[in-house]
Amino acid sequence: MEFVIVILVLAAVVAVGVIVSYNRFVAQRNLIRDAWANIDTELRRRYDLIPNLVETVRGYASHEREVLENVTKARAMAAASTGSPAEQAAAEGPFVAALRQLFAVVEAYPDLKANQNFLALQSELTNTEDRLQTARRFYNANVRDYNRRVQSFPSNIIANMFKFEEEQFFEVDESLRGDEGVPQVDFTGANPGVSFGGSASSVPGAGGTDTAAPPAAPPPSPTPSSEPASGDETPPPPPPPTPS
Repeated sequence: MEFVIVILVLAAVVAVGVIVSYNRFVAQRNLIRDAWANIDTELRRRYDLIPNLVETVRGYASHEREVLENVTKARAMAAASTGSPAEQAAAEGPFVAALRQLFAVVEAYPDLKANQNFLALQSELTNTEDRLQTARRFYNANVRDYNRRVQSFPSNIIANMFKFEEEQFFEVDESLRGDEGVPQVDFTGANPGVSFGGSASSVPGAGGTDTAAPPAAPPPSPTPSSEPASGDETPPPPPPPTPS
């Protein structure tokens, strides 16, 4: 009888553990979906800003037609992507590169940089980027915690039983934020994509600021000593006066 009771208690403990683990998986998965919805909202907000930004730049730099067309096409491709986070990130790559190229061109037009409409759009785009990066970090942190439970024992047993699979991170290619220069976006030809040339163009805010190292402090001057230097002899006293 006691053996049966022990078995029932163990079975109850295991059942409670399975239920708790399952419910936690469900809660984590829902949190990931909510976090992804926040990313999608910020992406859509950024896509909505781009047409007005392009038209404002066109008013001052209409001959930069290739750059403006690259931004427009990259935006359309990114906005049309509705796949997994990894697929969405791949579509974001050329779009981010095209935006970098656009802002590099803007540097050559002081009047455009002072335009109030452009400044307002740039400020809104910056705020959107900040919110997007916050949402991306929150999403990736939740994916990391969820994936760790999917891979770890004993929670991986529950994951396998109920088909909880690993989620994908949302990461834009780090090379697009590197020091290789402004990406050249090519949507023509057989292999459209992003390539990096040897240009030395810079993009505001794309990299860190090089700060010159402060000059080294001069060595401290030696403190004069009242004692004679080592090896110096004390001069002899003067001879006594000669008696007259």
